[in-house]
Amino acid sequence: MELYQLRGFIAVAEAGHLTRAAEKIHVSQPALSAQIKALEDEFELALFERTPGGMELTFAGQRLLAGAEKVLAAAQRLRNEASALKGKTSGTVSVGTLTDPWLIRIGEFLSIMVERHPLLQLELQHEISGAAFAKVRDGELDAGFYFGALAHPGMDGLRLRGIVYRVAAPAAWKDRVVDADWDEIAALPWIVTPQISTHHKLVRSLFDKHGIVPTQVVEADQEFVIANLVGSGVGLSLIREELALEKEGAGEVCLWRDVRIQTDLWFIYRAERRGDPVIKAMLDVLAATWKLGAARETGGAQGRRTELNTA
Repeated sequence: MELYQLRGFIAVAEAGHLTRAAEKIHVSQPALSAQIKALEDEFELALFERTPGGMELTFAGQRLLAGAEKVLAAAQRLRNEASALKGKTSGTVSVGTLTDPWLIRIGEFLSIMVERHPLLQLELQHEISGAAFAKVRDGELDAGFYFGALAHPGMDGLRLRGIVYRVAAPAAWKDRVVDADWDEIAALPWIVTPQISTHHKLVRSLFDKHGIVPTQVVEADQEFVIANLVGSGVGLSLIREELALEKEGAGEVCLWRDVRIQTDLWFIYRAERRGDPVIKAMLDVLAATWKLGAARETGGAQGRRTELNTA
């Protein structure tokens, strides 16, 4: 079994078609077909069913695909470490990003990464915060930006900053919400995010301690969309404080009481990759991006944390 055969197997699984997969990895169709057959002969299993529409994974192929992806990822990490030993960090790394590029300072981060590590190629994937966490945990992403609680023993994270959310309502509803209690606020229309998102969990936690459930009317997955919907009179939602204050100043929203809910912004990665040169390179660049000191790890049974030392 060779790495190039596994790479061909994964390419066909992703493309669902032998010709398209061959074009993607720059090999001839007969050569790729021979790679798949060699794997099937070695495993003594059929990996694909040949159909008029292309190539479909068999049950065995589906089971083995995840393992093949992990083997290639491990091989890439080994190459990265070897490059680091020669003083050059190289390879490809996938990073999950959030909706607001200014919040995570992605422009500054990429600028410094390109300057310091020109051989390292970053692939950015926009994700909902909870989905980013799940993909990093499951190895589908190398790392990602995430906000929320981080208490998973298999995950490490670099805390970047705290985030405060406020309860915002349409400005035209000010008379309705100014003296409203928790039950009355919950009964008004609420704009929520998908259940996997941290934002959804924050809204739920806000009302759980009062034993009530808000009335959900619209689901959106981007913070600026949510803020626009609130300002347009659709309903209430949690909005990040700096954005909420900006919208309030513009006369688009009003804020309910002085209710604040706090969480943290993290850069997360799997704990088993703590010593990976690529991860270390990104942590060092993040420390520079946020203009703070060297990163140091803290934590215990709930999973390690990497904090920025400003001393």
